[in-house]
Amino acid sequence: QVQLVESGGGLVQPGGSLRLSCTASGATLDDYAIGWFRQAPGKDRERVSSIASTDDRTYYEDSVEGRFTIGRDSTGNTVYLQMDSLKPEDTAVYYCAAASSPRLLFRAYEYTYWGQGTQVTVSS
Repeated sequence: QVQLVESGGGLVQPGGSLRLSCTASGATLDDYAIGWFRQAPGKDRERVSSIASTDDRTYYEDSVEGRFTIGRDSTGNTVYLQMDSLKPEDTAVYYCAAASSPRLLFRAYEYTYWGQGTQVTVSS
């Protein structure tokens, strides 16, 4: 059983940065396609970014393109989401998700495992 834990959330001023981490127990994340999603109060969950397992291809939503970076660390067991130039509209609970797939995945239903989420608040 794969268990995912997100960390790194918090309160940051507009224009600031945060680095979220997604760590797994029970699996090596190098073998999994990983996605980051977020959900703001009163809104639907939306995708943010994803990374493939085989060649580390990446995907970013237009709203975060150029500001967020997804990657895998050298341990093979953590996927990070580096978030720069944060805006108030980035405020949400951020979730990481994993799936045993060689493809770059885009949709929430394609993922099997989910973390509990970490709160990101961007406010002055």
